[in-house]
Amino acid sequence: QVQLVESGGGVVQPGGSLRLSCTHSGKSVDVFAMGWFRQIPDKSRELVARSTTGDRLPIYADSVKGRFTISRDDAKNAVALQMNNVNTDDTAVYYCNVIIKRSGEPLENYWGRGTQVTVSS
Repeated sequence: QVQLVESGGGVVQPGGSLRLSCTHSGKSVDVFAMGWFRQIPDKSRELVARSTTGDRLPIYADSVKGRFTISRDDAKNAVALQMNNVNTDDTAVYYCNVIIKRSGEPLENYWGRGTQVTVSS
């Protein structure tokens, strides 16, 4: 079982910045992908950004392109989401996601508990 710990949520004004961080307890060599999702009440969880091992570039939701940046540090088993120029539509619970692929085993999907981000003046 892989544990994920998130930090960095909070309240930020429109146009401001916030950085989310996540560390996991798995082996970096087993990481297939690391990413961030978000969810608002009565809506499905949506992908915000994902970095897949071996891919040259991460992928982003259209709504955050040019504003959010995902970065990962495999040596520290960490992934971060830098959120710039936020707006009220970014208000949500943000979840860290790690996909593990061990040799000979199916993909394993792990989630953090979520951290609340509120954009408000």
